[in-house]
Amino acid sequence: MPNLLASEPSAYLKSAAHQPVHWHPWGEAALQRARAEDKPILLDIGAVWCHWCHVMDGESYEDPEVAELLNRDFVCVKVDRDERPDVDARYQRAVQALTGQGGWPLTAFLTPEGEVFFGGTYFPPEDNRYGRPGFISVLKQVAELYRRDRARVSKNAAAIRQHLTESLDEAKAGQVAPAMLDDAAGQMARLFDIRYGGFGTAPKFPHPAACDFLLARWHDTHEGWMREVVEKSLTAMARGGIRDHVGGGFHRYSVDERWIVPHFEKMSYDNSELLHAYLNAYAAGGTPLFKDVAQGIVSWVLETLSDREQGAFYTSQDADVEFGDDGDYWTWTPDQLREALPDDAFQVARRVFDVAVPGEMEHDHEKNVLWWKEDPADAAEWRALREAVSQLKVARDRRPAPYVDTTAYVNWNAMMASAFLHAGAVLDRPECNTLALKVLSRIWAAAWDDTRGVAHVIGRPEPYGLLDDNVQAAAAFLDAYEASGDDAWLTRAGAIMQHCRRVHWDEAAGGFFDVARGRTGAAYLATPAKPIQDAPTPSANGVAALVLARLAALTDEPEWRPLLERQLTTFAGAASQLALYGATLLRAVDWALNPVTRVEVSGPRGDGPACEMHLVALQQYRPRKVVLRKTTEQPAATVCVGTTCSLPVATPDDVKNLLT
Repeated sequence: MPNLLASEPSAYLKSAAHQPVHWHPWGEAALQRARAEDKPILLDIGAVWCHWCHVMDGESYEDPEVAELLNRDFVCVKVDRDERPDVDARYQRAVQALTGQGGWPLTAFLTPEGEVFFGGTYFPPEDNRYGRPGFISVLKQVAELYRRDRARVSKNAAAIRQHLTESLDEAKAGQVAPAMLDDAAGQMARLFDIRYGGFGTAPKFPHPAACDFLLARWHDTHEGWMREVVEKSLTAMARGGIRDHVGGGFHRYSVDERWIVPHFEKMSYDNSELLHAYLNAYAAGGTPLFKDVAQGIVSWVLETLSDREQGAFYTSQDADVEFGDDGDYWTWTPDQLREALPDDAFQVARRVFDVAVPGEMEHDHEKNVLWWKEDPADAAEWRALREAVSQLKVARDRRPAPYVDTTAYVNWNAMMASAFLHAGAVLDRPECNTLALKVLSRIWAAAWDDTRGVAHVIGRPEPYGLLDDNVQAAAAFLDAYEASGDDAWLTRAGAIMQHCRRVHWDEAAGGFFDVARGRTGAAYLATPAKPIQDAPTPSANGVAALVLARLAALTDEPEWRPLLERQLTTFAGAASQLALYGATLLRAVDWALNPVTRVEVSGPRGDGPACEMHLVALQQYRPRKVVLRKTTEQPAATVCVGTTCSLPVATPDDVKNLLT
């Protein structure tokens, strides 16, 4: 018999409906049952794209012995972290307070009131595998602790609750000053991996917001090291196995410092932010590789991660086809490579992509991650390599493909629509604009409500009241306004931010709460949170600040600038501490402190000089740039930097010269 997850809309929850565990979805019903039966709660938080979630599902939650223990001693709750980021954010913090680490799967043990008293992440089925206790042992010990030592359980829960209450409010007041930007750039430089690019050590994650921040600093200061950090990081990722050289786009992160072996899941949010970073770097420096990478992201999204008919971007593509395959879809043995390619192309691809035995995959030493070890030797080899990649794509398309989660989350749809509008300009691909505007129109029609704000999933009323959905939609609507010149998008962005001010803004202390006031929720959901860290997506409060800065630059409405200043002083004290993980906030500080470039293009609609000048204005790299398109009879453009404006010009070359 299927459990209670069979009727849930989440693909991740549905995938567990056949398990012998008596799963509950998140909600008051599970807490009530735990209170009635006086049992602790096992909370499992994961996602359909998560490799180790699938591993733990297969090893433990599908095992009858484990299920018997769970069903006897616990009330079991499963949560999709993509569906309920508010739940995930709070329980991640609670488990991190206990163990010093978080991630997925998140395995937490709760009191019937929903408070954590013990937890971890992945637990193997047996003791001492990966140096971790076995799950059966953990279950027995936790059940015994709950039965025999309720005072210790209560003490642990109270301590974690106290930590959670303090840590969820990331606001730290301070004064906004230019030194903040210099200090943050210096801290990022200290984290830069001078040998392999990127920041930090293994496991290595992309940090596109930091790249965008440093690129803007380079533009303003002309300090060459900032550009070097950005270009080396983007080049290393482009050549590494974290990039899908066959199908385009990027995997989620690299397990090694050299960017070679990835965790193979491919996320919409990673690729949208990386698309922005590569487009900015290409527009700023003209590196052909960065354009190729951006084109590859767009091609993968159009082919795999979008519904062009309805107007939606999907969420993710899984790492694996089935439990235990560990990236087999994405990897190649020498024999598979030889079978897919003629000999000359095989020889070039084998050398360029370092295909050999042993390969990079521990579970099968013949399996190779394709990464760019060396360039082709001459023009003929470049042609052979391009043909080889096309043939490898054909061969891989014949394999069973990993699952694609087609849920249309508003925040990630807005982020990808924004990136597609950017790509439509820089790559001159109008089809990107067409899809992006279709998606954003659908968000406004099917997800916006005047009283509840933006829902979390397009076309689904629940859940709602999440700051991230609202501010990401507002940011994308501003991009739509700049790209199209349609005033309706500016009005809609303003309406969303007015809503956020009404239901998310903390009038007493400043900053936006992640969940709307008045939205009821169980357990920790009543604890207010003001997130400012980029972890891993841009922080909602950072995005809110950027939207406020752009609204202040685009409109004459007097309310936006004071609200921006209050928002920034609310979090300014945290900016220097966060640095790499506060890059979105720092970009907003940059907008507040330095002159904005305002490009106003006027003229008739349709093909002609005004349209061409508008495109050039969108294409050129400038930090803190806004573009306005007005309809008049005569084509003209002006560029204002701060309070200094150019004379009107009338050709695309003139606009380009003013912006370079």
